Amino acid sequence: MLGDEDRRQRLMDLTGMAPEELRAGLGDPAVLCAVLDFLCAHEPDLIAASEALGVEPQALANARERLNA
Repeated sequence: MLGDEDRRQRLMDLTGMAPEELRAGLGDPAVLCAVLDFLCAHEPDLIAASEALGVEPQALANARERLNA
């Protein structure tokens, strides 16, 4: 996600986090929730991320639901 300029900028704008903060927070459930919320809010981002990760979009949506529970 951070490799795509437009997507990275939207993510930074919506979360208020810098790329370094995102990378450092990858083990933090709150950061993961913020990223998954971002992806699930815009289908093209969700599809792009799922393709890059080699998983179904629903798997990312399910992870979001589990983290938000």
